[in-house]
Amino acid sequence: MKHFKTLAMASAIGLITASQVQAATEWNVSLWGKPRAFTAHVEKLAELVEAKTNGDFKLNLSYGGLSKNKENLDGISIGAFEMAQFCAGYHRDKNPTITVMELPFLGVSSLEQETKIAQALYKHPAVAKDLARWSATLLMPSPMPQYNIAGVGDAPKTVADFEGMRVRATGGIGKAMSGVNAVPTSMSATEVRTSLDSGVISAVAFAPHAHMAFGTVESAKWWTTNLNPGTVNCPVVVNTDALGSLSDANREALLGSVDEALAYYIDNYNGKTMKAWGPKLDEKGIERVTFSDAEIAEFKSKVAGPTREAWIKDMTAKGIPAQELYDLVNGMITQ
Repeated sequence: MKHFKTLAMASAIGLITASQVQAATEWNVSLWGKPRAFTAHVEKLAELVEAKTNGDFKLNLSYGGLSKNKENLDGISIGAFEMAQFCAGYHRDKNPTITVMELPFLGVSSLEQETKIAQALYKHPAVAKDLARWSATLLMPSPMPQYNIAGVGDAPKTVADFEGMRVRATGGIGKAMSGVNAVPTSMSATEVRTSLDSGVISAVAFAPHAHMAFGTVESAKWWTTNLNPGTVNCPVVVNTDALGSLSDANREALLGSVDEALAYYIDNYNGKTMKAWGPKLDEKGIERVTFSDAEIAEFKSKVAGPTREAWIKDMTAKGIPAQELYDLVNGMITQ
């Protein structure tokens, strides 16, 4: 009898354990590359969500195992995974409203400011409608500092020296490079190092963390310190149906952890990442190229106004309240 009671108790415990396992919610998250400053907020979010729900809700992070980075929005749209990170410049026609954040020379001064602006933009009805076409809900931005360019060959001494140079540059930064007669080339970040080493491109526009993470700093001979043509907008999105199907407690754990995850990201980038950047340049003997104020002013005059006006015209023709979106962003920058 005692033996049967023991078996019955063990079976009951097994059923409870199985029930708990089945009750747990797991989301797959599509990222790319490797863990780095760019993904720090997603990693922190996963940590916070699991802790707040005592393991009932887990985010399984995959770095390239679920999708190519340029196909992450497509994966979200069909529910292939529940969360993903992507960059607007990878497919501008699929997310035209948020490309306003990629216009060159907007003048965003800090990661904190960029975060606030992006979060306000993501709440705009036109932006929500835009991403809803892909069953996507914008969760949080991935704020990055101004891009600068690292390259091989002769270092440019003036902005005019970029003429004819093949530069990996996406979004508004690509437009900026076109404005000085460079040849912008769009490719995945994971392809950049090979393309630079093989001579397919001569230079790469990245934020500091990406120059380190994707190895361009290992090959580069020079880096621009103050070109600052802009940055890219790379949101984290969730599948709208998956978000709606979460329990109230799990949804609160997810949404209620965003601000803390972003604060961690910004602190990590401003601290750890930027502290490592200067020493890395010194270690590799990379020449720092600094342009005069007059050169930068000329670059802006050729690029900023014409690109902005073209964007507003094109987006308005598509039925997007482009002037309103631009005014929202610019107003927060200049206030």
